[in-house]
Amino acid sequence: MRATSLKFQSVPAPAPKLRPDGAHRAGSLWNCWTLVAMSLGYGVVQLDVTIVNTALAAIGTSLGGGVSELQWVVSAYTIAFAAFILTAGALGDRIGAKRMFTAGFAIFTAASLACALAHNAGVLIAARGVQGVGAAILVPNSLALLNHAYADEKQRGRAVGTWAAGASLALTAGPLVGGGLIALVGWRSIFLVNLPIGLAGLWLSWLYVTETTQRRQREIDLPGQLAAIAALGCLAGAIIEAGALGWSNAFVVAGFVASMIFAALLVVRELRAPQPMLPLSLFTHRLFALTSLIGLLVNIAFYGLIFVFSLYFQRINGLSPFETGLAFVPMMGAVLPANLFASRLAERIGASSAIAIGAALSAFGCLMLLGIEPGTVYWKTLPQLMLVGGGLGLLVPPLTSALLGSVEKTRSGVAAGVLNATRQTGSVLGVAIFGSLVGQAEAFVTGAHEALIISTGLLLAAAMLIWFGTEKTR
Repeated sequence: MRATSLKFQSVPAPAPKLRPDGAHRAGSLWNCWTLVAMSLGYGVVQLDVTIVNTALAAIGTSLGGGVSELQWVVSAYTIAFAAFILTAGALGDRIGAKRMFTAGFAIFTAASLACALAHNAGVLIAARGVQGVGAAILVPNSLALLNHAYADEKQRGRAVGTWAAGASLALTAGPLVGGGLIALVGWRSIFLVNLPIGLAGLWLSWLYVTETTQRRQREIDLPGQLAAIAALGCLAGAIIEAGALGWSNAFVVAGFVASMIFAALLVVRELRAPQPMLPLSLFTHRLFALTSLIGLLVNIAFYGLIFVFSLYFQRINGLSPFETGLAFVPMMGAVLPANLFASRLAERIGASSAIAIGAALSAFGCLMLLGIEPGTVYWKTLPQLMLVGGGLGLLVPPLTSALLGSVEKTRSGVAAGVLNATRQTGSVLGVAIFGSLVGQAEAFVTGAHEALIISTGLLLAAAMLIWFGTEKTR
C-alpha cells in the first residue's frame, strides 16, 4: 500500500516537477492545501449547526410540528455524529484517513441535497441523520490527516488552531448567510450551499492530501457501535419527549431504562473486545480523560444555548430569520479571533491554563445573561453573547491539541474520535435538556433562565477540572 501513497503524493499540482531544493517548498504547499481541505471538512460540519438553528422557525412553519420535532431536526444530526464518530476514526486507522475523509465528504454532500428536497419532517430528520454520519467521518479523519501532515508539535498546534478557526468562520457566516438565503430563497437553500463546498473539498483532497499509514489489523467493533447508537438515541429521545409528554410518562421512563441498559452493554463489550471501538484504557491517561470530559460539558452548555436563543430571538422577540442570523454574528464572530489567539496563549501559559480561562469567560457570559426577559433589547445581550463565544474559541484549540498530544500518533484517529464523540454527545444532551426546559411557550423564559444557570455551572466545573486536575503535572 506504500506505493499507492507515493502515487498520490506525486500527482502534479501547480508545479509538475520538483527540483531537489524545492522539496521543502512543495511539502509546505501540500501541507497548506491539506489544511485548507481539512478546514473545509470541519467548516461544513459546523456550518450546518448555525444555519439549521437559524432556520428552525421557518422549517417548523413549512413542515409543521412543535419544539420536539425541531429538536429532532437538530438532534438526528448530532446523534449520528456522536454515535458513528468512533467507528469512523477506527476505519480511518484501518483503511486510511484520506479514503475515509473523501467518503465522508461525498456522503455529507449527497445528504445535504436530500435535506433540501425533503417534503416532510420525517424525511428531513432521516436525511439529517445521514448528514451526521458524513460529519462523523469528516471530523476525526481531518484531525488524523493534520496530525500526519504536521510532525512538529508547535506547527501542529497552530495548524489545529487554523483548522478550528476555519470552523469558527463557518459558524460566524452561517447565521448571516443562512438568514439571507432563507429570506431570499427559502429554508431549503441552506442545505444547497453545502454542495459547492463539498465538491471543492473533494477536489483538494484528491490532489494534495497524503494518505496515512494503514493498520489492516484494526478491527471494527460492530456490537459496540450498535450499543452506542442505541444508548445515545434512547437517552436523547427520552429527554426530548419528556418536554412534551412529561418525565413520568411510560415511554420516557422506558427510554431512560433502555439507555442505561445499552450503556452498560457498551461498557461490558468494550472491556472484553479484543479491539474495542472505545478503548477504555485511553482514559487511564489523566489529560486524555480530563479533555474528553471537558469537551462534553462545554458542548452541553454552548450548543444547548444556541438552540434556546434561536427560538428566543424568533418566537419570543419576533425577529425574522435574517435578523436572527445577524444577532448571532457577533457571538460566533468572537470565536474566530479567539481561535487564532488560543494556540499562542497556550504556548505562553500552558494548555490547561488557556482552557480554564476560556471556560471561565464563557461561564461569566452565561451568568450575565440571566437578566433576559421577553422583549429584552438585543444590545443589552450583545457583550455577554460575545463573551460566551470568545471563551469557547479560546478553549477548543488547546483542548484538541492537548488530547492529540496525550496519545501515540498511531492512535490519533481513535483519540480524535473519542474527543468529538464526547463533544457531540454533549451537543445532543444540550439540545435535548434545554429544549425540554423551554418546550412550553408560557414557560419559555423561565426555562431559558434555568438553561443559563446549568450552563454556568457546567462551564465553571470544566474550568476547575482542568485547572486542578492537571495541577500535579504543571
